[in-house]
Amino acid sequence: MELQQMRYVVAVAETANFTRAAERCRVVQSALSHQIARLERELGTRLFDRTSRRVRLTPAGEAFLPAARQALDAADRARAEVAAVSGEIRGRLAIGAIPTVTAVDLPNALKDFHVRHPQVRITLRLGGSAEMAERVRQGTLDVAFLGLPRSAQPKGVHGRVLARGELVAVVAPGHPLAAAADVDLRGLSDEVFVDFSAGTAGRAQSDEAFAAAGVVRDVAFEVTTPDLVVRLVRLGLGVGMLPAAYVTGVAGLHVIELRDPPTRVEHMIWSRLGPSPAAAAFLAGLDVPAATAPPRGATPETPGPEKGGAPPDEVEAAGR
Repeated sequence: MELQQMRYVVAVAETANFTRAAERCRVVQSALSHQIARLERELGTRLFDRTSRRVRLTPAGEAFLPAARQALDAADRARAEVAAVSGEIRGRLAIGAIPTVTAVDLPNALKDFHVRHPQVRITLRLGGSAEMAERVRQGTLDVAFLGLPRSAQPKGVHGRVLARGELVAVVAPGHPLAAAADVDLRGLSDEVFVDFSAGTAGRAQSDEAFAAAGVVRDVAFEVTTPDLVVRLVRLGLGVGMLPAAYVTGVAGLHVIELRDPPTRVEHMIWSRLGPSPAAAAFLAGLDVPAATAPPRGATPETPGPEKGGAPPDEVEAAGR
């Protein structure tokens, strides 16, 4: 079994097409097909069901794929660790983030990292906090930025709290509430809401606050991105709930401060197995001195308030 064969399997699984997989791997399709067939003979089972219309993983292929990805990641990590011994940072840096992250200027952080370490291939994936945390646990992301309600803690990872912030209500400029300087959650009970999908961390921040206030609200529009929240609110279709720091740069909305606002906590997390050389360099560039995770129960060093650091009791240890 060879790493190249695993790479071909992953490419076919992700593209669902032998031709596109061969193009991605920069080989002729016949060579790719031959190597996968050779691997299937070695394993004694087929990894793909092939028809004239589609290619999909067999149950054996589904079982093989995660291990193949881990093997490829381990090989890349080994090469990066060897290069780091001589002072060269290379390999990959896979970042995940919620779209509303505000505690870190992520585009500029990635730009600065790229200037310092041009040999590292950077990737960025946006999504919900639960998805990002799971990808860090699986090893497909190196570092992720999450936004969670106060009641939630990231599990099975290392990390630290970056910031705490309040949510605000946002309405269209012509909305009847646009004249209000502030309001409490009970004052919004008759409104129709635009919010994130039920069950997500972004939605839980608001749901928990409304439940604590004894308010039942009508969420008529459930969406997956803050951009869509903003668009629907601008059209007067409902009231939105977004982080105050996020809406600062959003035009065309009227912001209403809340007397009893929902709050969220922004976390930065990385694998409990320890960061790769590229991830460690990225964390160091963000003034995170604990580039490797402390033993369970230890209190890691934290940056001071002048660098946005959290007090020691806000630092998340593994599994907490």
